[in-house]
Order: sequence, then structure tokens, then C-alpha cells
Amino acid sequence: MMAVTSQAVTSRTADRTAGEGAVVPPRADCVADPAGGLVLDLTGFGDADGAHLVLRHRDGGQEVRLPLAPAADGRPRAVLPGGAELPEGCWDAFAQSAGGTAERLVSGLNDLRSLVDRVPDGADDRIGVRIPYATKHGNLSVRSWLRAPHAEAGELHPGQEALEVRGRVYGAALTPDAYAELAGRAGEEPRRAGVHRDGAEFRFTVVWAGLPQGDRDLWLRPAGEDGPRVRIARLLDDIVDKQSVLVYPKVTLETERGAVTAGPYYTTDNDLAVTVTAADS
Repeated sequence: MMAVTSQAVTSRTADRTAGEGAVVPPRADCVADPAGGLVLDLTGFGDADGAHLVLRHRDGGQEVRLPLAPAADGRPRAVLPGGAELPEGCWDAFAQSAGGTAERLVSGLNDLRSLVDRVPDGADDRIGVRIPYATKHGNLSVRSWLRAPHAEAGELHPGQEALEVRGRVYGAALTPDAYAELAGRAGEEPRRAGVHRDGAEFRFTVVWAGLPQGDRDLWLRPAGEDGPRVRIARLLDDIVDKQSVLVYPKVTLETERGAVTAGPYYTTDNDLAVTVTAADS
């Protein structure tokens, strides 16, 4: 049974340089399913009896412990069910033998094919996403998101005058009072944009003219100001870091205070934002 604790995991740094006396760390191959589940098969670890795969939250130190058991090919296997609670954030993966010290897992093959163009059940009121990935050091980590409701960003169409955003909402109904919000990060009053509805799909336009310099996060208010405030993000695919992959062109505008550039981008959490900056900055 999976257990969640606050006990810290001690990792053992392994020398990955090939050669005499080198310690080869265990490796995990991971298969993701569209419901958020993960199957992890270990190589180079040893006996599964009494052993666990440990996921440790990178910021808070919270742990999720998954028992290891032999798979059909004899390798130790851990299963994270799609319905298991895994709070948002980055989770580093370790393997721990019975009574032993936890070892950082190296990332093997991550099979993410089932996550491509994922379309959740329209009845889902909570979207859970888990994407395994290799860190810059080659270790295995899992990025988790939990959103309820969730506004999935779709096509973005940046233009010289405005940005058109299309998306779909899960876990909430779009009403005639729906609108989008552009929220600055310095406490200024959010700006509103009207929303066009088509069932659960929405679209709206961010007009560049008159938008002050700075970064603004995009939110959806599907039921107006009295309903939920839903962060617009792109989560339903196999790309763990949208910021470095989905890069959009910026436009240059002339304003009373000089030339500025404007455009959309994804944050490190894959949330959608827009930025306006001085053209010479």
C-alpha cells in the first residue's frame, strides 16, 4: 500500500563514470498512462522484497512510498495509481532496499506515448497530470499537476494587434458571465477580456494596445466574478517544460513611451502568461 510521510530521504551519490570500482546506480524505465498512473521497472537494484520506490517532493520533503514487487521479467516494479494523491510539484525518485539507504534513480526509457494529445473524460472534475523526465544530471523525477477546475490552453495565435487564445475548460461550465482575466504580478487591478463560448471550449483576445509593461498571468472566470478563478495552462501532453519548447514570436509596438515588444509565453509551471517589455531591454 502506498504511504505518504514527511520523513526525509537520504540519497547516496553514485559515481557514474565507467571504470574499475565505479558504482552504477539503479535505473528506472517508466510507462505513463493517460489517467495519471505510472509503472516503474528497475534495473540494477536487487531484491524487491521489503523494498520501496520513494518519491520525494523537491521543495517540501514530503514522501510517497511505493512497494516494489517482481514484474513478469523479474525486475522490481512499482506502480503509482492514477487516482493516488501526488500534490503539485517536482518529485525526485529513489529506490530503497529493506533497511537500506535510499539511492537516487537514473532515468531510463520514459514511454509517454499515451500522454500525446490526451483528452480527459468530460466528466472529470479534477485533472491530474504526472510526467516522468530526466533531470539535467540524468536522474529520474516526476512533475505533477493537480487542477480542479482546469482551463487547458489550446492554439495561440499571436498577431500584430492582439493575441487570440483558444482552450477548453474541465470541471466547470462556461456561462454567459464568463470572462478572462489578465492579472499583473505587482498587485494592480486585473484587466478583463470577453470570452466566446462553444460548449466547453472558449476563446478570447488579448489586445496589445494600452497594455502596460510587465508580466500578466492569464485566468479564466467561467462563471463570472462569483465563480471559480481558473489558471489557464497547457498540461495535457507529454512536454514537461513548455517554456523551453513552445516559444512564440513577439511583436513590436510603438507607444507614447517608446517601442515595446509583446507576446505570450509559458511559465516554469506551464501556466500561460503574456509579457510587455521595452524594445531596447
